[in-house]
Amino acid sequence: MKQLINNLKGDKVIWSFVALLALFSFMPVFSASSNLAYLGRGTGNTLGYLVKHLAHICIGFLIIYWVHKVPYHYFRAISKVGLPVVWVLLAYTLIKGTVIAGANASRWIQVPFIGVTFQTSTLASMVLFIFVARYLSKTREVPITFKSSIWELWTPVFITLMFILPANFSTTALIFSMVLMLVFIGKYPIKYIAVILGSGIVFLAFFILLAKAFPDSKFFSRVGTWGNRIESFTTDKPDEDDYQIEKAKIAIASGKIYGLGPGKSIQKNFLPQSSSDFIFAIIVEEYGLIGGIGVLTLYLLLLFRFVIASHKANTLFGKLVVIGLGFPMIFQAMVNMAVAVELLPVTGQTLPLISSGGSSIWMTCFALGIIISVTKKEEEVAQELKDAAKREEALQKLIDRELEEETAVEESYSIEDKAKNPMQAVINK
Repeated sequence: MKQLINNLKGDKVIWSFVALLALFSFMPVFSASSNLAYLGRGTGNTLGYLVKHLAHICIGFLIIYWVHKVPYHYFRAISKVGLPVVWVLLAYTLIKGTVIAGANASRWIQVPFIGVTFQTSTLASMVLFIFVARYLSKTREVPITFKSSIWELWTPVFITLMFILPANFSTTALIFSMVLMLVFIGKYPIKYIAVILGSGIVFLAFFILLAKAFPDSKFFSRVGTWGNRIESFTTDKPDEDDYQIEKAKIAIASGKIYGLGPGKSIQKNFLPQSSSDFIFAIIVEEYGLIGGIGVLTLYLLLLFRFVIASHKANTLFGKLVVIGLGFPMIFQAMVNMAVAVELLPVTGQTLPLISSGGSSIWMTCFALGIIISVTKKEEEVAQELKDAAKREEALQKLIDRELEEETAVEESYSIEDKAKNPMQAVINK
């Protein structure tokens, strides 16, 4: 075990927080999966779901280990090549999106032969953030003009969002807001950001108008769901989302300070997405306010560590990559918690590293691997400087020792004539 830990490079604190979140996830996932066990198999046996979650976590940590070994600057070129590939996957998802448990899941595709469902928008967001970081680092020494950035930066961004929007508004909004934050940190002119934000709002309004004009089109089928969720959030009109929110609020209220205890949740039997979208409500019900604040604290500490890693990175590209991949992860966690307590409408965002699910865990781990790769590079540079200082110190000690020996030899053979007889000094010697 000690040898394995020594082989892990990069920021050990990030490794520790990720491991804590992953270890904690087993208990709520094992408990909350009872609903799926009854509905799917009719037996109520959640052991299979626990083993499945264990496999997902193990594969996720292997992904972190493999990716963190890759020099992070390799992803600079991969992002430019990978963006068209992502567009093809997103277009295919819109056309051939699969159905999960009878629900409309046009944001997912099924990987051939292995039967694993995969959410392409998660991969698209990662590639897009790295692409934006690449552009901002490339133009650091050159003044940015709005005309050139429209073609080189914002056209790829809007093409990506255009493919994601029809199936997933919440993810589109999350990606767009994170891109704006990233370009702001990258010192993109604020007046240009304001223009892009206004353009995004106009584009969304135009998309909604098209959806109203063609309500029967499959391409606009999710627009009605967005409207219903916003309406149910702002009014008292009951619908399916209200049912989920009410059960989540009952779970949170039942937990009180110390919770009902591990595995003793009641609302997990009534909450449809208890092991994924609403797992935070189950955590609070079983572990109380203390458990909920503990999970929130872990995410905030991870965010703080991302800030430190970004500050220590020795290149602008590394700084922006840590921010672009780390901040959306924490923001997604905040959105998931806010939905559970009805601060936001239902969005379908999972709790990173805790909610059950294969591809969501793997994509989160992939992003963490790149972040740790950035911290590994900074660690390697620091180690090289430390080794160079040690070599210089050893060389200086060697030089000092040689000088001392030469001085001692000269003193031992020195002849000083203090006698009247000129030969006396030689005779005495």
